[in-house]
Amino acid sequence: MSATPLVQARAKAAPDTKLPPEAYRQAVDQADLAISITDARANILFSNEAFTRVTGYSKEEIIGQNESVLSNHSTLDETYRSMWTELSHQRPWSGKLLNKRKDGGLYLAELSISPVVDSTGKTTHFLGMHRDITEMHRLERVVRNQKQLIESVVDAAPIAFALLDPTGRVILDNQEYKKLVTDLGVKEPAHLLLDSLAPNWRQSLAADPGDCSFANRESRIDRPAGRARWLSVTTSVIDMHSDCADSYFCAAGQPGLLLAIADVTNLRDEQERTRAAVLQAVLAEEERTAAIREGLSAAIFRLEEPMNVMASAVSILQRRDPASAEMLQQALTGSREHLEALRQVIPQSPQEIIVSVNINEILRDVLEVSTKRLLAAGVMVDWQPAATLPPIHGRPLQLRMLFKALVDNAIEAMNIKGWKRRELILSSTVDHNCIVISVLDTGPGIPQDWRHKAFEPFFTAKGGSGRHIGTGLSRVQQVVADHGGIIDLEESPSGGCAAIVEFRLDGDPI
Repeated sequence: MSATPLVQARAKAAPDTKLPPEAYRQAVDQADLAISITDARANILFSNEAFTRVTGYSKEEIIGQNESVLSNHSTLDETYRSMWTELSHQRPWSGKLLNKRKDGGLYLAELSISPVVDSTGKTTHFLGMHRDITEMHRLERVVRNQKQLIESVVDAAPIAFALLDPTGRVILDNQEYKKLVTDLGVKEPAHLLLDSLAPNWRQSLAADPGDCSFANRESRIDRPAGRARWLSVTTSVIDMHSDCADSYFCAAGQPGLLLAIADVTNLRDEQERTRAAVLQAVLAEEERTAAIREGLSAAIFRLEEPMNVMASAVSILQRRDPASAEMLQQALTGSREHLEALRQVIPQSPQEIIVSVNINEILRDVLEVSTKRLLAAGVMVDWQPAATLPPIHGRPLQLRMLFKALVDNAIEAMNIKGWKRRELILSSTVDHNCIVISVLDTGPGIPQDWRHKAFEPFFTAKGGSGRHIGTGLSRVQQVVADHGGIIDLEESPSGGCAAIVEFRLDGDPI
């Protein structure tokens, strides 16, 4: 039965799937990769045009030569042994050889050799393909040398470096940065510093990296053991390109954030020592002024009590003995004038402007100023600060006076003859939207019924029952209230007194 015309047409249109043998030879000869075919003894039987371009040998010159003619005889013997071991087991081998061109020039060849096996399983030929990778090798070495040079310079730098990818992951750092990890006891100091200096840095790095750039911002890192560290941070955005294959045709880069972190602790310590000396004098003067202010206020308060009694007596005498009442009224009027004159000379509290305040720095100042008294009383200090604290708005001198009064009261509570355990625990933490400062002592504590009286004006228990309450707590409470905070007295775990002060982060002083 003959084929239909449609079938015949399809048969005529079907392509010839047979590849002529000459096409194989032309494809190999015109390939851009240097190709040679040798016999089982590595004598060259065929080479293509690319082979001539790489080696300098024409086909007429190289046919019949052994592949060893290309060897510079400087390749390690171990490399040749490995090559022939693989080939003898009819396995392909790939590697690098240092070859020599016809003109004597050296080049690095990336070589791949495959055994050609006949139907009996015998190796009859070898197919060799190689390319000149001298320039690629040079560029790789240049990049590697530059990388090692940069790493050496970065590691030898006296400042810490950290490079963050767009997700905030540290992908490059140096030895100084690794030291920070150990010294600060945190996994990533870069995150700690950025959280302190630019709280929204994660969102900015993803949305608008330019907002993450700043220069020479300082952060104070407080540690439970050891002195505080002052670190100056400069950040810059770096355009990085992904090494993933799917980003090959993508021109846009990914932002990285480079942190340069310099330790300025010694410089700040020098400044702090000078400032501490001035601060000690200022606090001492303010304490003297406050003592005068409190003393005069207490005196006026006490004098007004009998004068109020005298005023009542005048009212009674007015009906019985007008003359005596008149004399007593004149004396009372004169006394009130003197009291008013005395009230006018009471020193006023200093007027401070409201600034951004680091509570840890305030507490450090207080400990620095109180060091001599703490040592004299044999008090051990356990300083437990939060590594970093968000700033609050406040009046620095008033805050220092506030915490110095609490520390002074704690020292006084424990400075009792025969009292053995003398320990002051000072801590700062962030709890939700509040900064919480705790001043705990190991003294005799406060009776439950005295805890509210302690904040009354002129209340004191000195020289009384022997149990400590201290002085100045009414002034302390006023400063806390002026800063929108609260203060409470509790029993510490040791049985002593615990003064707990809380400031809201969104609160404003009045």
